[in-house]
Amino acid sequence: MKIRKAEKKDLTDILRIYDHARKFMAQNGNPDQWADKYPPRERIICDIEEQISYVCTEDLQIRGVFVFFKGEDPTYQMIEKGSWHGKQPYGVIHRVASDGTVRGVAEACFTFCKNQIGYLRIDTHKDNIPMQKALEKNEFGRCGIIYTDDGSQRIAYDWMGERDK
Repeated sequence: MKIRKAEKKDLTDILRIYDHARKFMAQNGNPDQWADKYPPRERIICDIEEQISYVCTEDLQIRGVFVFFKGEDPTYQMIEKGSWHGKQPYGVIHRVASDGTVRGVAEACFTFCKNQIGYLRIDTHKDNIPMQKALEKNEFGRCGIIYTDDGSQRIAYDWMGERDK
């Protein structure tokens, strides 16, 4: 699987992938995390313009999408019922989604991000069991609870390149 920065011409495919992901989550016990229209089209366009949106391709077809950037995430400033495992600069992963046609999108995303920086943070909804399993399989550790901009709870995870060695 190849990963590259998303471009404006990818918008239709990205919207299709997020639509599939919302339906998959709803059918698998997680109807609330992204609800009807998350992420909104405007957010996706902004992610592309900020050059923090990436696509995963297989056989020249876009099969997955995610957001990755290095720097502070305001929603990660406060954590409850635990703590982050590190305090160093970190990379942030958000909005990981697949079109469901190939396996390994999450793992490809995580591997790509791990190769960019030695400390990563990510969060997911309590009902997103597939993502929790993918995170644990890829050596991310649970840290506690964070809150999104709208006040929703998320389980916080991080990965430190040196932790498990």
